[in-house]
Amino acid sequence: MKHKFSVLLVLSSLLLVSNACTDLNENVLDESFNPTLTPQETADGLIAPVYALLPEIYKHTNYFALQEISTDEAILPYRGGTDWGDNGIYLNLHAHTTTSTDPNVRTTWDNLATSISRSIVAINSLATLNSANANMYKAEARGMRAFYNLLMLDLFGIAFVKDDPREYSKIIRGDEAVKYIESEFLAVENALPAKANVAAGRLTQGAVWGLLAKLYLNAAVYRNRYADQFTFTAEDMDKVISYTDKVIASGQYQLSNDYFGIFGNNNHNNPELIFAVDQRPELNGHNRLAYFSLSGDQFPLAAYPSANGTDGPAITPDFYRTWTQAYGNEDPKRDPRFYQENMKIYSNAADTCVSAADYKINRGILRGQQYGLLRVNGVFLKCANGQFKVGKLYNSSRNRSDLPVNFTEQIDFTTAGSNYSTGYRVEKYEFSSSSNTGRNRGEADISIIRLADIYLMRAEAKLRKSNDAAAALADVNTVRAARSLTQAPPALTAMNLDLLFRERGFEFYWEMLRRTDMIRFNKYEGSWTEKTNTDKRKRIFPIPQTAIDGASNRAGYLMQNEGY
Repeated sequence: MKHKFSVLLVLSSLLLVSNACTDLNENVLDESFNPTLTPQETADGLIAPVYALLPEIYKHTNYFALQEISTDEAILPYRGGTDWGDNGIYLNLHAHTTTSTDPNVRTTWDNLATSISRSIVAINSLATLNSANANMYKAEARGMRAFYNLLMLDLFGIAFVKDDPREYSKIIRGDEAVKYIESEFLAVENALPAKANVAAGRLTQGAVWGLLAKLYLNAAVYRNRYADQFTFTAEDMDKVISYTDKVIASGQYQLSNDYFGIFGNNNHNNPELIFAVDQRPELNGHNRLAYFSLSGDQFPLAAYPSANGTDGPAITPDFYRTWTQAYGNEDPKRDPRFYQENMKIYSNAADTCVSAADYKINRGILRGQQYGLLRVNGVFLKCANGQFKVGKLYNSSRNRSDLPVNFTEQIDFTTAGSNYSTGYRVEKYEFSSSSNTGRNRGEADISIIRLADIYLMRAEAKLRKSNDAAAALADVNTVRAARSLTQAPPALTAMNLDLLFRERGFEFYWEMLRRTDMIRFNKYEGSWTEKTNTDKRKRIFPIPQTAIDGASNRAGYLMQNEGY
């Protein structure tokens, strides 16, 4: 049942009612299209658009920008005064001064709204379809509608209730939205298949259990968005524990001993992934999460001299110091989640000759002088023996061949702090081996929920419910001990909410969880590099002005969030 969503989309495109553009593969519109489809082909064509925009949502801008660059994990300055200025949107996002015209806010909203609309179309159309999989697909579409509404509630403070495509949606907030999303997940919980029968990119029973746990864990935030202190009820925490228990007890998922393998090009069947953005090569995914933070003079693929980084975001010094504070006199690379060294033989002063097959860049948090393929006039240099020359990198693509690509801890919005080499970089997802431009043809599935999050959500619920530090510590250490491919992180000896928040940072950095975590742990109004805004109203983003303008014919229907 590993359905390829890149086919049979013509029928679906005729059924869409959204006014947003689609991002489906146009090469299906050819002379081979047969208008006489079997019920199964029709069902496949209806469910495909429900998932189709996930790669766009989980791109390097859009949702990533909202969830990471707004936090203490990521910062994107105006590089060299020429790159990533973008009218200040990334500076504003980090400083919590974003406005309702921000394009990342608008695009994320549009993609979510379109996906909700597509889910509604699929639900209605599948209800009358005589196909063996119609009921399961309908449950998927309904569950995905709930998932998109969960993201809407988390980001914008609202959810949409709509069953009839011809009717206006009802807009709900707070506890009403929590209860609605809960009821939708519960309605499909037992109608969805187990993991063993479907690919990671499809909604399963285990994924719904994980999403229910996430909903209950954050319900206190969603019910009272601007509270000074959130009230985590025992009832909610019991539900978190119950659903995380179900996932773990199912035996369908396993913690990976190879941490970076979870984010590798061959991760499609990784047993830790519960729900992910399907990016198998035939689906033409993107490579943006891998290219976004690398230097413009880092070329990860010997086969493609046009595939490089873009000198985008780095981690903040504040986030880096959480690692150094945790490990004291030890280098944090002692933790296998921090760094994976694939280029030991290249880290020397002299150039090294390496075959294309042996060339592989480092992963994780990259610091200091970088080494890699040397490109001159668009061509990689080679040694006399025909192998590729690898050596110390310079900012040649920036016309500053006198400046080494030497990543520094300090980064900020000043001129000096915005240079091309400021900030430690992140290469968490593996650079796709088929990405000939650096941006396209992603191979690694993008994690939405994985088993480590299940363990750490359960640990948090136990702490918040009854301060059961021993049980929480056991869950955290279970995850740490699993990362044993090289040397597992040392077991912790104590656990509290602050230590758990730090551990979530170590485990999930760059995975688009940080903003939600910071709000729940009451840390989003704190100060960090280039951010001092303490306005609690910035816990949610503004509703895009384009959406408000589009709904202006219905007075009072779509109101701007407080503080914008």
